[in-house]
Amino acid sequence: MKNLIIVSAPSGTGKTTICKALQERDSSIKFSVSCTTRKRRADEKDGIDYSFMTEKEFSNGINNKLFAEWEKIHGNYYYGTLESTLANAINKNQLLLLELDVKGAMAIKKIYSDHTISIFIEPPSLKELELRLETRGTESNKNIKKRLERIDEEISCKSKFDFCIINDDINRAVNEIMSVIQHQNEGVYNGS
Repeated sequence: MKNLIIVSAPSGTGKTTICKALQERDSSIKFSVSCTTRKRRADEKDGIDYSFMTEKEFSNGINNKLFAEWEKIHGNYYYGTLESTLANAINKNQLLLLELDVKGAMAIKKIYSDHTISIFIEPPSLKELELRLETRGTESNKNIKKRLERIDEEISCKSKFDFCIINDDINRAVNEIMSVIQHQNEGVYNGS
């Protein structure tokens, strides 16, 4: 079963909004809670949006090989996916939604190739992406600049994904992803 659904995109493309909409559409899709050392935003809940860790806790996880993938990005913050989360979903044949950066997505796809559907979300334009980052008000100008510097590298990797969807309309993008999940798991998946 292709039950690890990887959604990746440059910052500000709408991947979090898309992931939440997918879960609202189908309650059988569970969200993989990534670990991070960055500070929690006002609207985020520990253990639901991310598992927030200290740098020491994260380093211990790296040293003990607890992460299937991890990376230090966006101003020296660590992000990672616990191997146990993925193994649990595979063992239970549970659909698991992973919201990852491009490098994390490629690492998971390589390790769990028989279980992954990788989807790259592309912004309608780079100008629109920059506007989204500036207007969401969660980043300093310095961090926005760092995120924008990664965009060309991230978009150049889109051909490595199984599917590429342009997020110019959230409902259409979610419908396309639901169709991909159902098609990839025909005869296995019984989504609502």
